[in-house]
Amino acid sequence: MKKILYFLYVMLPCCGFSQQVKDSVKFYTSFDGVKIHYEVQGFGEPVLLVHGFIVDGESWKRTALYNDLLVAGFKVITLDMRGNGLSDKPHTPEAYENDAEARDIMGLLTRLGVRKYSVVGYSRGSIITARLLVLDKRVDRAVLGGMGLDFTNPEWPRRIMFYKALMGEDIPDLQGAVKYVQDSKLDQLALAYLQKAQPSTSVEALKAISNPILVICGDRDEDNGSSQTLASVFPNAMYKRVPGDHNNTARSQAFADEVKSFLKKK
Repeated sequence: MKKILYFLYVMLPCCGFSQQVKDSVKFYTSFDGVKIHYEVQGFGEPVLLVHGFIVDGESWKRTALYNDLLVAGFKVITLDMRGNGLSDKPHTPEAYENDAEARDIMGLLTRLGVRKYSVVGYSRGSIITARLLVLDKRVDRAVLGGMGLDFTNPEWPRRIMFYKALMGEDIPDLQGAVKYVQDSKLDQLALAYLQKAQPSTSVEALKAISNPILVICGDRDEDNGSSQTLASVFPNAMYKRVPGDHNNTARSQAFADEVKSFLKKK
């Protein structure tokens, strides 16, 4: 099942934090009128957390990383990307094309007055993080978690298979994923369009990125291709493996420790 639920990222509760934080839960109207739900907590250098597929920004709160970043003095920005959570879920495929998700994020950070930020993506969130590295010069350093090189293929078979399954095609290997979407009352059509329009970033474009990069993956996770090969593409990347599979690595303390250490290096 973990092989087919390659974007599904189920997180468990973690302990709270004692540091006083600024709490702001709001909606931002993006470039095409789509409303994006976001939250800002904490003070200090901003870190954007980009969630994976079939979850939303709230999922980060059930990770060790979220708590640790706040305690370490970072400002943590989360959002529900379009099609997810409390954000709008357009039912036209065009609404998800042309880097719509990255443009949502860039517009939000402009509205928040952010001039420089770090970004942490996990699973599909790493795919969007790669687009931010290409498109937004305000990105300082970035973490690509739970991702290998496969997303660089614009005709990635796994992406196409998920799109077809979510659109109603009978694909036995993905029946469990579709049932989860339906049982959770998620917007199946919006999720299908997210897969249809999911961006790819070429190897050539990744090679041109000079930002410090951390590629981190569970030691039992090769669901999205080789993470080590992905790390080798960047001219300035660190590569780490921590215990876990695709579905549980991002919520672990080991993942949090490596990411926090990387973000604090200057």
